[in-house]
Amino acid sequence: MAEEHQKPEAAAAPEAPPSEEVVVVADAPPADKSVTEKEAAPVPEPEAEAEKPAVTTTEEVEDKAAPKADEDQQAIAQSVSFKEESYVVSELPEPQKKALEELKVLIQEALNKHEFTAPPPAKEEEKPVPAAEEKKEEEKTEEVPPKAEEEPKTEEAKAEAVEEAKEEEKPKEVEEEKPKAEEETVVVTETVVEKVTETVDDDGAKTVEAIEETIVAVAPAPAAEAEAAPSKETEVAVEATPAAAAAEEAPAAPPVAPEEVYVWGIPLLGDERSDVVLLKFLRARDFKVKEAFAMIKNSVRWRKEWGIEGLLEEDLGSHWDKVVFTHGVDKEGHPVCYNVFGEFQNKELYQNTFTDEEKRAKFIKWRIQFLEKSIRKFDFNPTGISTIVQVNDIKNSPGLFKREHNQVTNQALHLLQDNYPEFVARQVFINVPWWYLAFNRMISPFLTQRTKSKFVFAGPSKSAETLFKYIGPEHVPVQYGGLSKEGVEGVHEFTTSDTVTEITVKPASKHTVEIPVSESGEVLVWEVRVVGWEVTYGAEFVPSAEDGYTIILHKARKVGAADEPVITNTYKIGEAGKVVLTIDNQSSKKKKLLYRSKTKPSSEI
Repeated sequence: MAEEHQKPEAAAAPEAPPSEEVVVVADAPPADKSVTEKEAAPVPEPEAEAEKPAVTTTEEVEDKAAPKADEDQQAIAQSVSFKEESYVVSELPEPQKKALEELKVLIQEALNKHEFTAPPPAKEEEKPVPAAEEKKEEEKTEEVPPKAEEEPKTEEAKAEAVEEAKEEEKPKEVEEEKPKAEEETVVVTETVVEKVTETVDDDGAKTVEAIEETIVAVAPAPAAEAEAAPSKETEVAVEATPAAAAAEEAPAAPPVAPEEVYVWGIPLLGDERSDVVLLKFLRARDFKVKEAFAMIKNSVRWRKEWGIEGLLEEDLGSHWDKVVFTHGVDKEGHPVCYNVFGEFQNKELYQNTFTDEEKRAKFIKWRIQFLEKSIRKFDFNPTGISTIVQVNDIKNSPGLFKREHNQVTNQALHLLQDNYPEFVARQVFINVPWWYLAFNRMISPFLTQRTKSKFVFAGPSKSAETLFKYIGPEHVPVQYGGLSKEGVEGVHEFTTSDTVTEITVKPASKHTVEIPVSESGEVLVWEVRVVGWEVTYGAEFVPSAEDGYTIILHKARKVGAADEPVITNTYKIGEAGKVVLTIDNQSSKKKKLLYRSKTKPSSEI
């Protein structure tokens, strides 16, 4: 969900996902410096500028790493729209299909061996084994030096060497009695010959004779062993026969059924919904099968440790309902989640969230619970919706110097990116101050192209207009420039099913909207909003009859930004005609006009 760290592109997925421009809509320069949209962007559009934040100034790094990074960043800047990748397996490129099948095989093997539920501490039990082996190796190394000391003894008196050679012959006689392989006896005699020939000069003939006698005595041993070998084999066969018979008589152990593992209520293997889950993990790891498999195993274990299924039923309070909430959908049907960091300006809320470890842990649990409940609403149909759009309101954010806040943010970020891959279709940052753009520019090189392709930034005066590019005004909350009043107390004439018309009013110009009416006895209801206002608004009814009289419905007056954001009017229709809305924009900036209307029976008013 959250940002992912930079990973090399997988060879198995040559077709990179369509990327989107990292849109930056800046409206206020930092301090007195003029900042254009391109300069304020965390990933500058020109190729030369893209090298600076992406790599160090070392020439070797620029020559090798920068060209690839520049190509990715330039591709992001040139594209104008983000298209979410398909989860329909038949539509995937062949390398991605192959990666999916390989991952399924690994998961099936793990399910058969119950690796997902096996306790992870099994690895720690293997640690004493190497230690024991090290001790054995140390003992062996301690035995080696005495053998090495035998070489200087060859320089001693010949008599002592002969005695040593004779002493070595005694154990060989014992070995002759034991059944040994022919090769072992030959090796022993050869070592003796070498020692004798090197150390004995005068008595070499006697020593050689002794060795020859030894060889003669040992020579018959292989024949005896050859004769004895069949008897041993028969003995083994005789001994093995009762055991085998006992094994055949014993009832066969019932086969262990593969374990069943579910994530977000979906089995890891089963149907096309399972493919959607697996594709999320694969895309998070650039279709590197082994890395995706390890990510799944770690995530399953984490879910067990945290008791996610039980967490869904916990009552963690409603302190943060205004910090994180879901409101409406975007133009493609994705649920929209709002993160309002400015709510932590409330000192009481800040203290109840960040002042000690217990409170911070509770907030993270609440955030995970909120996300889990949102994900459970998806059906994981390959052709359906299984991602969300996040709108991050940076206005009055605690900033970079609140240690407790940053600690929780980083912890939550790691949990989300490790356990909730590919659940965000787009990240829209609104009310972005200049310092946040500078911060994002610093961390931009550490984000993947996939992550950066979903980022959109907008300054305070461009926030509403930017939201309207992705979310219809009827779904945008009133506090963010839209017309949606979901969750606001009171009686509302319109819902999200009532579409909104958008019009751009040019500077120093007047615009009129005509709403025709014909059914007498009904009531016309309309609402109008100009983002930022600071314009003159008026409404009147103009009858179709030439001898009719114009009726003033809303006296023309200037509406300021601090006034009511949405103006709602009604008019009971007495005759055919039209309602005319007038917007007079005498400012030097263009304005965004939003309006919608409908007729209702007078009995419903």
